[in-house]
Amino acid sequence: MQPTITEQFQQQRIYFDSGATRTTLFRLKQLRALKQTVKKHEEALMEALHQDLGKPAFEAYTAELALFYDEVSRSISHLRSWVKPEKVSTPLVLEPSKSYIQPEPKGVVLIIGPWNYPFQLAMVPLIGALAAGNCVMLKPSEQTPHTAALIETMIESTFEPRYVTVVRGPGAEVGPKLIEPHRFDHIFFTGSTGVGKEILAMAAPHLTPVTLELGGKSPAIVAKDANLEVTARRIVWGKYYNAGQTCIAPDYLLVHQDVKEDLMHHMVEAIHAFYGPYPSRSDSYGRIVNRRHFDKLAGYLAEGTLVTGGEIDPAQLYMAPTILDDITLEDTIMQAEIFGPILPVMTFNDLEEVMHIVRRHRHPLALYLFTENRRIEEQIIDAIEFGGGCINNCIVHVANPHLPFGGVGNSGMGRYHGEASFQLFSNMKAMMRSSTLLDPSLRYAPYDEEKLKLAKKFL
Repeated sequence: MQPTITEQFQQQRIYFDSGATRTTLFRLKQLRALKQTVKKHEEALMEALHQDLGKPAFEAYTAELALFYDEVSRSISHLRSWVKPEKVSTPLVLEPSKSYIQPEPKGVVLIIGPWNYPFQLAMVPLIGALAAGNCVMLKPSEQTPHTAALIETMIESTFEPRYVTVVRGPGAEVGPKLIEPHRFDHIFFTGSTGVGKEILAMAAPHLTPVTLELGGKSPAIVAKDANLEVTARRIVWGKYYNAGQTCIAPDYLLVHQDVKEDLMHHMVEAIHAFYGPYPSRSDSYGRIVNRRHFDKLAGYLAEGTLVTGGEIDPAQLYMAPTILDDITLEDTIMQAEIFGPILPVMTFNDLEEVMHIVRRHRHPLALYLFTENRRIEEQIIDAIEFGGGCINNCIVHVANPHLPFGGVGNSGMGRYHGEASFQLFSNMKAMMRSSTLLDPSLRYAPYDEEKLKLAKKFL
């Protein structure tokens, strides 16, 4: 008989309290086992991603598996140094003492994955949680059933359920059953802002810390001095990768009025170069995840002026790479994150216009600026709050493990990747060890004027 969620949670709490997950050797063994399991199922994973999202093999490997391999290999290589106490300075008045920061596991962690990168965005947080010495309950997205089933198979064949277990089912049903009755030590969620708010509210009574990796309307801003041919290729690649279903994809384009027509020309050329005259026949272009999301995206196609694309096939969940011109801030497509292969275009004449438009949707997860002018670069970066981004590129910052990835405000809270993941899932315990050889009496009662004078002088 399958144990209930509560029984699984209790088993993980008991196992964590036993101390079994805390040793560095144990953690390394589990990370190596996870890497080996994924390697064994690599072809099956790529097939599952194709079945769920129509992902081309290249995109499945580069955006899902390669990032996983890099993250797990890096964690294995550096874990021994990450777990060591970090010595820090001690003020003279607290001597003779030594101070240090000691990472410790948080406990039992819940990770809730999304559907757009259903393997990588579930497994990369898992790596950080295991490296930090935690037990994990993992909830993959039900919108990508083939990938979710394979994740469950891999986890069950690699780990004991009292250490890592997978919980399947619709998020709206399973989420409350997981969060409301149980005091997790950390919750990590990737998904929409709306659901993120619900998870934060459910976790609040337990005072459970929550990491939210959300989204937003991330702009691509093209200045007048940009290299238009390179800019066009990079925006087209970043926007239509995974058929636009990427949380850090350029959501809309802001281009200087003087270069708009030239940029549009280069972008249409880039779309044809990447996907051919009929992207529906291309092995390099994906599909929309389900009919509900497809119908929402199709509703945007009536807005603005069609530059290229617009073709749809509901039966295949196919939507062509599409560019819409003559878009205004009042159009429906500009009211929420698009999360699909439709790029609305607006123009600007000065940076004040750019800031006004971007601030209509404050705190995007990413921002992409194309310019050779350092003054423009500094103005935009200093004036606009966003999670992270690129100058003269799109989405590639997510692939650098030395850059902590995350949002701000409506686009999320908390950052991970590389050592930041280890720290996120660790309690960074502040410690001081004092000698008993000296014991100055200044701090002890009774207090007098002389002690106060000394305190004012030295503190």
